[in-house]
Amino acid sequence: MPASSRNAREAKRRVQQMEAKRELRTEQDKRRKRDNVLAAGAGTLAIVAALILQLTVFSSNPTEDETKAAEAALATPSATPSATPSNGENIPKPEAAAGKTFTGELKLNSGALGIELDGTKAPQAAAVFKSLADQNFYAGLSCHRLTTADAFGVLQCGSKSGDGSSDAAFTWGPLENTPADNNYPAGTIAVARTGGNAFGNGTQFFIVYKDTTIPADAAGGYTVVGKVTSGLDVVSKIAAAGLKPGGKAGDGAPAEPVTIDSFSLK
Repeated sequence: MPASSRNAREAKRRVQQMEAKRELRTEQDKRRKRDNVLAAGAGTLAIVAALILQLTVFSSNPTEDETKAAEAALATPSATPSATPSNGENIPKPEAAAGKTFTGELKLNSGALGIELDGTKAPQAAAVFKSLADQNFYAGLSCHRLTTADAFGVLQCGSKSGDGSSDAAFTWGPLENTPADNNYPAGTIAVARTGGNAFGNGTQFFIVYKDTTIPADAAGGYTVVGKVTSGLDVVSKIAAAGLKPGGKAGDGAPAEPVTIDSFSLK
């Protein structure tokens, strides 16, 4: 075979190899770009899905600030813990009652009760009620609620509004001296609070006039701050008179209005 023919064939073979390599590189480039697009799309879908999940916690259409907060949360490894609940400056410190026992009298329009508050087991609660008593806060307020069920007998007092509403400007915690068995013996004085809130105590308290069981809620039980030392029969007589008509069975306003004449502690 002439040398010129061999050279021509060799040159053609090299051209074909070069073209094959070029086509291979082109196909690899296309595949790499396609994979990158798919990966980016998957990442975008993940972010959108996460954002949708985050926004479902809102009860209505999210505001611009809520949307920004949700987007920020997606970029945060973990949520920032909420601040530890604490009492305001208007709440007396537990140190004011720690280790002390306060005795005194709760005078109702139907009779007087001797009482004792335990600053060792419930220093924060004892400090609060001692402070309120010293300010003559309770004079003229009512005992708005009475329960008369077989295992639920309490008289609740101390609502500033008189209807059982709490005072948003005067809330405190934490829970103290709560019964592990949810049982509150007759004579117990405990702190009323908003449901499910360990820092939802306020100015209201309840007097247990017969052994009572109150199930704990999500926050726990109810702070036992003290006890009745005399005159519990005054509350029993209020209960015996029954409830005002129109309320729930075994739970409502006393048939005869009950008001606080004075509340003194020393």
